[in-house]
Amino acid sequence: MSYIASWSGGKDSCFACYQAILDGYDISYLANFLSKEYRRVRFHGTEAKLIQLQAEAIGIPLFQKETTGSGYEQEVKDAIGGLIPNGVEGIVCGDIYLQETRNLMERICGDLGIKLIEPLWGNDPEKILLEFIDYGFEATIVSADSNLFDKEWIGRKVDRDFLKYLKDNNIDVCGENGEYHTFVTDGPLFKKKIKITSSRTIIRDRFWFLDILEYC
Repeated sequence: MSYIASWSGGKDSCFACYQAILDGYDISYLANFLSKEYRRVRFHGTEAKLIQLQAEAIGIPLFQKETTGSGYEQEVKDAIGGLIPNGVEGIVCGDIYLQETRNLMERICGDLGIKLIEPLWGNDPEKILLEFIDYGFEATIVSADSNLFDKEWIGRKVDRDFLKYLKDNNIDVCGENGEYHTFVTDGPLFKKKIKITSSRTIIRDRFWFLDILEYC
């Protein structure tokens, strides 16, 4: 039997997937849910084609589904349910402490009769971020709240300097409330590193976004 990994392209979903693999789970699909309006990952702002690039670099098949704000829960449930005939037994998610998000996935999994695996749940956020860095993962900051971050942080790597800034400014270390989002470009899961060669920073509705223009 196999499992789906819920995949946003960011550090938490990536690290949860990696931890699940270390725990012996067979990940057969990365499941990525996009905004139907923008064809980008919700809140992260990452384009669909960049998520496809990640899946190719990792070597796990990608399942992408466009969703709407009003019908999100049912649309996600329908998408995951469509994979059950392929032998999918459960889904791996990267939630850390947001009960509302976990409740959503528990409802979906309960309705479908599959298991919910949450490798990061209840762990200390600082410990999670340090382990992510120490395992050799690389992630770029691709969106952030402009009330908390200057423009210069966009496009920078997640590292110990970034962690220090978060702690010094009392910002949630893992950005669990959407303070910032990332795009993973390398690490133990990856067979090939993704290099961002050209980008620009834009602001929309108070949030900075890294618009990735060229990559290899």
